[in-house]
Amino acid sequence: MGNIYAVTNQKGGVGKTTTTVNLAASLASSNKKVLLIDLDPQGNATTGCGVDKEEIAVSSYDVIMTKSKAADAIVAPEGLSFDVMPTNADMTAAEIQLLDVKLREHRLRLALESTREKYDYILIDCPPSLSMLTLNALVASKGVVIPIQCEYYALEGLSSLLRTIERVKQRANPALELTGLIRTMFDARNNLANEVSRQLINHFNKKVFHAIIPRNVRLAEAPSHGLPVINYDRSSRGSIAYMAMASEFMRREKNN
Repeated sequence: MGNIYAVTNQKGGVGKTTTTVNLAASLASSNKKVLLIDLDPQGNATTGCGVDKEEIAVSSYDVIMTKSKAADAIVAPEGLSFDVMPTNADMTAAEIQLLDVKLREHRLRLALESTREKYDYILIDCPPSLSMLTLNALVASKGVVIPIQCEYYALEGLSSLLRTIERVKQRANPALELTGLIRTMFDARNNLANEVSRQLINHFNKKVFHAIIPRNVRLAEAPSHGLPVINYDRSSRGSIAYMAMASEFMRREKNN
């Protein structure tokens, strides 16, 4: 049965969607069966996998609102080796609609019960906020991956997210753990980036992935082509970094 991981950070622009898409692709390239779930109303993971948001018949919105089964929302994007549960702007309404329903934090977990056995890994791209959608992802997940950019504001909000993870663990999902923090958009020439990186390692130790995702033009270009970077330019620095992260991710799961 596949383990579920929420990829989240309440701060936007830190490479959250890029990490979800490229980790999914990298795991799939290692012959793992992977499902990517897009819970972000912006739908960037959906378009980043080459799926047209305007042509979606059934989305993750329909699943979380129990209008459709999970299996009915899953698509296999052409040319990719992993599955996607796409989303679109409809998901924006879920934030309000979920406030008035029973088991509102458990909707996603319950919806995925019949689907988990088909996959080795399920990755959830969360909205850049501590919302009801993010809460659903955390309740459904075994682990949390936090992409973090090594800049001045990087640590702001991180403590709040970690407190939320701990509360979810105590109240709704005892199995939930922090899988790790992945440093993204990293520029080794930047003294501040190096200093923040050192602070992260000092504070979180082994929870920081050894792999580091660099700033990379090919990595930035790939989403506009609807492709993960390993499908766009496998030899690029960004592709190599995410492949390294995927290997480390699999080793961590095996040891847990």
